[in-house]
Amino acid sequence: MKTYLAIFTGNAASRKKSGWDDLPDAERRAREKSGIEAWGAWMAKNADDLVFPGGPLGRTKETSKQGIKDISNSMAGFVVFTAPSHEAAAKKFEGHPHFTIFPGDGVEIMEVLPIPGR
Repeated sequence: MKTYLAIFTGNAASRKKSGWDDLPDAERRAREKSGIEAWGAWMAKNADDLVFPGGPLGRTKETSKQGIKDISNSMAGFVVFTAPSHEAAAKKFEGHPHFTIFPGDGVEIMEVLPIPGR
């Protein structure tokens, strides 16, 4: 089994495009409830493969040679898990509530490679 990092992507533009913020409050709350339930079901279904359950991501700072500054990106959350292949890892997210119920863009899945020389 290999280890993978999944990054849930989305931003203000994807929220606007989805119409999420234009939904009546009652409908948005109902979607949030069903989305949280569906996300919990996904986590339970994949519990044996979870290395770290991750979570939502907050504001971003970047540290570089130029110093520290506030930046923005499309990363909204993450999870670390195992799968036998990259294809199998990606398939775990087909129909995920992040983009089928919530206004997320998608999920980027990448293998966590071993550190060279270790």
